[in-house]
Amino acid sequence: MQSLWNQAEADTYAADPLDLRVYTSRLLGREPELVLHGGGNTSVKMTATDFFGREVEICAVKGSGWDLATIERAGFAPVRLDTLLELAELESLSDPDMVRQQRAAMLDPDAPNPSIEAILHAILPFRYVDHTHANAVVALTNLPDGAERVRAVYGDRMIVIPYVMPGFILARAVLEAIRGRDLRAEGVEGLILLNHGIFTFDDDARRSYERMIDHVTLAEQELARLAPGHQPARAEPADADLAGLAGLRQRVCQLAGRAQIALLDDSPEAVGYCGLDGVDEFGRRGPLTPDHVIRTKRAPLFIDGLGPEVVGNAVAAYADDYRAYFERHARDHHKPLDPAPRFALVRGHGTVSFGNTVKEAGIVADLVHHTVRTVQLGQASGGWHPVPEAELFEIEYWDLEQAKLNQAGQAPVHRGRVAIVTGSAAGIGFACAEALAAQGATVVGFDLNPDIIQAMASIGGQGVVINLTDEDGVRAAIADVVKRFGGLDLLVSNAGIFTAGAYLEDMDQGNWAKSMAVNLTSHQLLLKHAIPFLKLGVDPAIVLVGSRNVMAPGAGAASYSCAKAGLTQLCRVAAMELAPHGVRCNIIHPDAVFDTKLWTPEALQRSAERYGITVEEYKTRNLMKTEIKSADVGLMVAAMLSPLFGKTTGAQLPVDGGNDRVI
Repeated sequence: MQSLWNQAEADTYAADPLDLRVYTSRLLGREPELVLHGGGNTSVKMTATDFFGREVEICAVKGSGWDLATIERAGFAPVRLDTLLELAELESLSDPDMVRQQRAAMLDPDAPNPSIEAILHAILPFRYVDHTHANAVVALTNLPDGAERVRAVYGDRMIVIPYVMPGFILARAVLEAIRGRDLRAEGVEGLILLNHGIFTFDDDARRSYERMIDHVTLAEQELARLAPGHQPARAEPADADLAGLAGLRQRVCQLAGRAQIALLDDSPEAVGYCGLDGVDEFGRRGPLTPDHVIRTKRAPLFIDGLGPEVVGNAVAAYADDYRAYFERHARDHHKPLDPAPRFALVRGHGTVSFGNTVKEAGIVADLVHHTVRTVQLGQASGGWHPVPEAELFEIEYWDLEQAKLNQAGQAPVHRGRVAIVTGSAAGIGFACAEALAAQGATVVGFDLNPDIIQAMASIGGQGVVINLTDEDGVRAAIADVVKRFGGLDLLVSNAGIFTAGAYLEDMDQGNWAKSMAVNLTSHQLLLKHAIPFLKLGVDPAIVLVGSRNVMAPGAGAASYSCAKAGLTQLCRVAAMELAPHGVRCNIIHPDAVFDTKLWTPEALQRSAERYGITVEEYKTRNLMKTEIKSADVGLMVAAMLSPLFGKTTGAQLPVDGGNDRVI
């Protein structure tokens, strides 16, 4: 492992110890072999001024919820050092009391909660303290003879601490190990926490950081000696089985009781790992470090392929195994978490990581990626033996760790659901996509307009440039969405054009054919290729975007009105065909939505003058005298896709402010 220290960069931080602490923390966070997604913590001891202007000694320790890769000054909690040292001397301290007392000792009440390792940082008598869950150190300590190998590698330079629960218990174990010792005189440079990670420390920020790099390098070298020439297994994936992937996601979501994103990693390394002999046993012994268990659970789901029966049996067996694990270790105050896996090993296909959002699933996927590599290395070096399941249970059901996952409050209604919205580069389609994204959905927009890329990026979605009358393109685009996110739950079929008005006797056949192709046939093609995946979705639903013209057509609008009428009939047939599969299909009929690119100020003015009224009067020409905006339609579509309309299918809903011709 290479040091990332850059003296020119460091000089810009050197004036303040906390700034320098930010710099070296970010150096650690840049290296995924050391730190992943909030793991690890750092601190600096320094003098600060309290509210009354008095100078006090503090331990500025990483705050809960911050990531070392991006941490700022505000991410460090300033805790009175004397309070932390006094807490360390207690014979026992409950987790709630520890959190409460640490917060009470902070100079800034608006700072984040101090790390659960704050007391441990405080008792180490050095200015800078660094802690990571370095893969190489974890792999080495998870060997059957890990403790002996660690002592052989590090000698007296590192104090070895047997595995105990993080927090106060660990702080007490370290305190007993260092009590009465002069660590500086003895040349002690850090701690090795068996099955957990590594601490390094020094009064100089650079030395503390580079000791971390040096000691992790020693672990890497020892593993290379134990498994010379080791390379991760690699294999090409089997032919993609997207229906199998969507079926797996559906089963896991049902078990979890909520919609989730499923990220497939079918890289040669992931596929190779899942094909290893015995991976269904050693790959399920436990995570790299107990800290990961709150995101990955104790063990992954293992599936020998993606056939529906194989998936169903494997998911059911996983749930039974998890419930038995809970019963083996639970005490009266424990309430079981959902029994769904957080990731799966699928022989022939790779790994699948689950999460409530793309970001959460991505965090799990990153942990899985490092797990795949490190478990193989540990297995090749003498055997992968993480901490026993009883210890993992204590972390998984530890109140402090659960609190980290339960701070978000009530989930957005569409969180975890995957949506496709067509014609969403602007106007009604964009409003629908925006409303769904705001309510938690992962949104992919389809549009012929290249602006779709930027439009979807602005709401955190993804845009696809596509001609929706091209069947092969539609099939491939839907398949890509399923492969990317694991399935499809919501479909808003909005794409359309308003063809030039013409009376029947004067109509050009090209006008008619174009309207039918875009306003009707493209929707049929979309349904044709989306339905197989919607049947495997989570509370799946479809909304088609029709028009007031269905109920109240006008002269000269035959090509548009007939296509929209056909779309309405398509909705009714789809509702009947899909109801047995739990897929709802409804249609919305908006009217007079003028905040779109089609309606320029000049076009609005001309139309208003034709009726002899003002533009504002023209825009509110409905029974309720209200303006209909794209956002109004978008919110209604999002509602129709939600559980609010969970018992409704085949319905036609106007959004027009009330039209006497329709009513």
